[in-house]
Amino acid sequence: MPKTVQGTLYHTAVSAPRGEELLPLADLRSAWPDLHRRHLAKYRGREHRLRERVLPLDCTWSEVVFLSPLDSTVLFEALRESGRAVSPPPMWTLDAALLDPARCCVRLMRVTRGASTADPGTPDDYLPLSTATLRAVSQVTDRALARLRSLEPDEPALPWGDVPHVLHRGPIPLRFFRPARR
Repeated sequence: MPKTVQGTLYHTAVSAPRGEELLPLADLRSAWPDLHRRHLAKYRGREHRLRERVLPLDCTWSEVVFLSPLDSTVLFEALRESGRAVSPPPMWTLDAALLDPARCCVRLMRVTRGASTADPGTPDDYLPLSTATLRAVSQVTDRALARLRSLEPDEPALPWGDVPHVLHRGPIPLRFFRPARR
């Protein structure tokens, strides 16, 4: 197995988890069709996103579980500064050492002002998951906070839009997750 990655990852807590694993959207279709429909609805108007290739993992966007390298509290504080009545969702943490780095990558993200989804990725937007990479992307950038703080009322929020995503190909055992302490 590749070298162990040190650090903490985050995922929005699932209120009523089913089964033993956190599944990518593509796997929900056969395992839990009702959950698949609910999560698929988040992509209405941007269905093309689900077919986007995750180059280092040789799969599509719908075949990965999305993790964050940072706690979302600061993102939602910035959204509140823009006048939005939002609260950070409950989060789970995951010790990055539990994941196989060969099944993971980091996707650098950007949002063009007013866009309804993150900008398309390029091959240069993907980094290997390592302790050094995780340390480098675990702080919210000033650009991300400035965008969230200055949103107009009709602009999509996309709180994680400028935050690098840690992508894991395939399911992750639910036993790996713990409630985040805030």
